[in-house]
Amino acid sequence: MKIGILGTGIVGRTLAARIESLGHDVMMGTRDVGALNAKAAPSGGGETFTAWQAKNRGVKLGTFAEAAAHGELLINATSGSGALAALSMAGERNFDGKVLVDVSNPLDFSHGMPPTLTVSNTDSLGEQVQRALPRARVVKTLNTMNAVLMVEPRQLADGDHAVFLSGNDAAAKKQVSEILGGWFGWKQVIDLGDITTARGTEMLLPLWVRLMGALGGPRFNFKIVR
Repeated sequence: MKIGILGTGIVGRTLAARIESLGHDVMMGTRDVGALNAKAAPSGGGETFTAWQAKNRGVKLGTFAEAAAHGELLINATSGSGALAALSMAGERNFDGKVLVDVSNPLDFSHGMPPTLTVSNTDSLGEQVQRALPRARVVKTLNTMNAVLMVEPRQLADGDHAVFLSGNDAAAKKQVSEILGGWFGWKQVIDLGDITTARGTEMLLPLWVRLMGALGGPRFNFKIVR
């Protein structure tokens, strides 16, 4: 399957590497290809995209619009603050009829840590994405854990923990649920309902950030017991 991933940060890279390793045709999208390739390594550590791509040669790189046009299924892995602008640059027609998996969160780091939410309670970034792309089939998922657990849930408790789904299109959610289980190994996929339920998962993020501090790292997730 052809997959387009918008965003070249750690989440996008982790998803791209895993999906390409399964034999899919992956293209990542960015605002400015030349600027990304010229970017120096982060001062706090990590590697440039060029260095990462050298180890993941099967993953293509293009603009947001090129990645969106490439994908039969699309993933929004941009930062929450830049998501709507990135989707606009990608071109609305490139999303028509396609499933768009939205893993972004509306986090505002402008005042440092911990971040606040740019939208909550009566709206969500997932809903804003769906309104911006009315002919896309948006499914909110994978936004309540760190990138490694997204694609390797068995690293924690043998995968006995939860991932959530929100979206208006039942067929799209069924397809994404099958991808979560078949490609990544998720055992507990919980369909919360329509896209408005993304408010709940996005509002978990302030708690998630506090738990990361209390637990000394991001290697944890939510388990639903009943």
